[in-house]
Amino acid sequence: MTTAISQTPLRRSNDELRALAERGARELGDAPADAVVAWVARNFDTSLATVACSMADAILPHLVSQYLPDIDVLFLDTGYHFPETYETRDRVARELSVRVVNVQPRRTVAEQDVDHGKDLFARDPNLCCALRKVEPLGRSLENYELWFTGVRRDEAVTRTATPVIAWDAKNGLIKVSPLAAWTFDQTLDYASAFSVPVNPLTADGYPSIGCAPCTSRVAPGDDPRSGRWAGFGKTECGLHE
Repeated sequence: MTTAISQTPLRRSNDELRALAERGARELGDAPADAVVAWVARNFDTSLATVACSMADAILPHLVSQYLPDIDVLFLDTGYHFPETYETRDRVARELSVRVVNVQPRRTVAEQDVDHGKDLFARDPNLCCALRKVEPLGRSLENYELWFTGVRRDEAVTRTATPVIAWDAKNGLIKVSPLAAWTFDQTLDYASAFSVPVNPLTADGYPSIGCAPCTSRVAPGDDPRSGRWAGFGKTECGLHE
């Protein structure tokens, strides 16, 4: 495990990448997840692609590493994670053929408390997410041509139209979501079949896992993301908006 982003070859221009994303969308449509990852492996150098992983499970890193071994897996180390999330991250680094990269905010939690007051997440979760997730990820993606996300359409109404592949204008690279059409049960089946690390909190009422202060248990049958930022009418941290 490392805290530094690896050096990468010269990336293609935004125009080239945008055209490639459009071509990929036409070719892939709603192709199975393994076909999507295989397409990426044919068109991108491993060092120019990365996986963003919240460590709710390691399904996406496991799947991608079958075609792109030793790929960087970005973990947004906000400083607020559950112990179980850090344990899952460490298992991923030990057990999978990937390179886990800890992505750090510019300011520590203590420094943020000085800047904005203690427990910013309880007063302005949007700003807290922007500082501890959105800005660090955007900074980390600058050297890549493509990032994989584990976003699924069944997670929330805000994600029902998630494409398998698209041009990410916000971050200036291609965004690929191979698991977009999967259900929560399919992810569990995959994890069981391949003995993939899964955050133990998923079996304890946490189908969606973020920072500990902003994540609570979800009642059976409720929206999987209803336990995130409860009471704020907020369902996204800003990474996929």
